[in-house]
Amino acid sequence: MAALIGFYSGSFDPVTHGHTDVIARACRLVDALVIGIGTNPGKAPLFTAGERVEMLDEETRGIAKRSGTDVRIVTFQGLAVDAARTHGASIIFRGLRDGTDFDYEMQMAGMNGEMAPDVETVFVAASPNVRHIAANLVRAVALMGGDPSPFVSKAVAQRLSAKAQRRD
Repeated sequence: MAALIGFYSGSFDPVTHGHTDVIARACRLVDALVIGIGTNPGKAPLFTAGERVEMLDEETRGIAKRSGTDVRIVTFQGLAVDAARTHGASIIFRGLRDGTDFDYEMQMAGMNGEMAPDVETVFVAASPNVRHIAANLVRAVALMGGDPSPFVSKAVAQRLSAKAQRRD
């Protein structure tokens, strides 16, 4: 039987506890999870693609080991559904925090379903303790001198602090 491969995409700028919550739960459902870091030449993220790959590798190593899931981290440009197909995924995982996410993700799932009917979208509701976390708000907290540690791992908090200090 072929391995069941899932795809979870985002900007991961930075990777938060919300992201790792979805990753851990998705890993329980597939044999392999490809985490796709979307890159857009028109946007200026806080962390480079290479830094985001490093962070995700550090943050997911333990999850992969505990779940026995092969976790791969890739970067991609363009449509996530195309990247999912390129990496052999038959499932796209999407995290949901609230009703606003649901409405947007339902539209996206419908569009993806038209473009790639062989790829299913599976929604993973964020755990209650991480439902409020959004990477853009975490970045803002850190860049304004706040403490991002409730929302990210210690290693990511250190990286955020270093970036914030360089911007001052």
